[in-house]
Amino acid sequence: MASPEFAPASDPASAPDEATSATFAEVGEKLPISIKLAYGMPNFAGVAMVIPLGIHMNIFYSDTLLVPLGYIGLAIALARGLDALTDPLMGWLTDRTKTRWGRRIPWMFVGAPLCAVAFFFLFSPPRGIHGIDAVPWLVSFYMIYYVTHTMYVIPHYGLGVELTQDYRERSSVFAWQEGFTLLGTLCGATLPYVALSLAGDPYSGYSAFAGIFGGLLALLYFWQCYKIKERPEFYQQKPNPIVPGLRRVMRNRPAMILLASYFMGAVAGAIPGLMTPYFVKYVLMPENPDQIIAVYLATYFAAAVVTMPLWLLASRRFGKKPLLIISRMMGISASLMLFTMGEGDVLPSLLVLLWGGCALAPGIFLNQSIQGDVIDYDQLYSGRRREAQYGSAWSFVTKFTAVPSAAVPLAVLGSLGYVANQPQDESVVFAIRAIYGLAPASMGVLSLLAFMLFPIDEKAHGQVLEGIERHKRGESAVDPLTGKPVPPPNQRGIDEETGWFLDHFSPRELLRGVESGLASISNRAVLKTVACLGGAAAMAMMVQPVLADLSVKPGIWTSLQVVAGGVCLGFVGFHAVRVRAARQLVANPIAATVIRRHLEITRTIRS
Repeated sequence: MASPEFAPASDPASAPDEATSATFAEVGEKLPISIKLAYGMPNFAGVAMVIPLGIHMNIFYSDTLLVPLGYIGLAIALARGLDALTDPLMGWLTDRTKTRWGRRIPWMFVGAPLCAVAFFFLFSPPRGIHGIDAVPWLVSFYMIYYVTHTMYVIPHYGLGVELTQDYRERSSVFAWQEGFTLLGTLCGATLPYVALSLAGDPYSGYSAFAGIFGGLLALLYFWQCYKIKERPEFYQQKPNPIVPGLRRVMRNRPAMILLASYFMGAVAGAIPGLMTPYFVKYVLMPENPDQIIAVYLATYFAAAVVTMPLWLLASRRFGKKPLLIISRMMGISASLMLFTMGEGDVLPSLLVLLWGGCALAPGIFLNQSIQGDVIDYDQLYSGRRREAQYGSAWSFVTKFTAVPSAAVPLAVLGSLGYVANQPQDESVVFAIRAIYGLAPASMGVLSLLAFMLFPIDEKAHGQVLEGIERHKRGESAVDPLTGKPVPPPNQRGIDEETGWFLDHFSPRELLRGVESGLASISNRAVLKTVACLGGAAAMAMMVQPVLADLSVKPGIWTSLQVVAGGVCLGFVGFHAVRVRAARQLVANPIAATVIRRHLEITRTIRS
């Protein structure tokens, strides 16, 4: 890919015009509704496209194109693994992009239409292919879709956090956005069935749906790029190096709590959409499964749409964290109840889904609002805005954990003897119930326990913003979470750029370098790169027979090997960047006293 520095950033006037200033708000100010609409509306089309991938695509390829479930699981593992790896890269690229239009707009302008094209082809396979012959088509366009999806969704997230730093107004921005998300989810879950009924066959129905919503995605992002202007003080700042940036994310305690919670919550969130068609068709076994699936999904997401304004009002009264805890407990109880359902339990299952849908809305918009608060906390220490880098880190965790949660269940069913369009064996039916109910409930409990440790509330957030303003005046601030003083980044006894450079390496590596010589840092980085490359090569060798000969049936381990190989490749890139930095350190040594001071600062932040 070409360098992201397309053109020098424009030099806006010190007093932006009225149209530009209306596109973002300071603390205590409100954004115009038109800006909230322009930012939120693209999610309607974007999510309407994502939902069919998790709900309809799998059963379309398994029961219409007759692709074995193992191959669908393998396709998911390959595509989502690559998607998760590109998220940190996209976060780094968009944070350092410099153009006259800003650092987010160009990526969205290009990525959205490319994603729309890939989505259309994914749901428009040639009618003459089926079975394993359809696997290359599925894998190719599935991977292209997710790469181009990352091109626009990571910058979109970064833009939203930048629109306002006000604690409550930020919740309003994401409530508007996620209102459109829920409407898009409702359409994406139900309209494909309407399209199928009108078209008369799955090929024409899915193709029409994909063409309409793909075109809508491109149009809405074009409108957003025209309507919203980026904040000059954010996109003119210095770019963030990728490895030090990720290390500093890991030193942010509130961020790591969210990452741990998201890690487990991603599994709980990915499974229901994947398994709903199989649960309805093979566990409840109604006479008209397609219609029941549409009613179930409509009920679930409509409940979230209707209750979202109530949750938003409650969040202003009681705060974000208490409502998220309540909603997650409701979701866990719904999953446990669904596990108890069996043949004929259509109405009880519908009532449970209504309850679960009411619990869905807070997690959608309050999670993003809380992420913005965490990014503000990072600025208190780093002095920089790193929305996309944080967004990509959270996205990486949720997407990579979603790979096994999407691929493994299909591989499990395939290994137990799943046969498309036929009554299933008792072991397959029990597996569907357990995967649909018990797995999300157990992971939801772990996610909830982690989230209960989250420390930032409205009062603490206000103190964080106050500390950022004190730093701008050259004054020291206080961390509201620890009570410790936080001097401005340029007053910590070490050059700021030197500190960022040294964060290419762990404290243990730097201490060893001071004691044993800086060459030890370079050697260690090279060894780690080689080890990760060897791991990726080993996983590739294990998967190669399946990819080379589609008559070899993939199993659970094949999908897990793809995931492991993707993790290894990610670390190859991570450590390769460190090798380059280590060689620079050896060629231009930094004094031991400076390194020790950096280690002292790092220990202070970690504590």
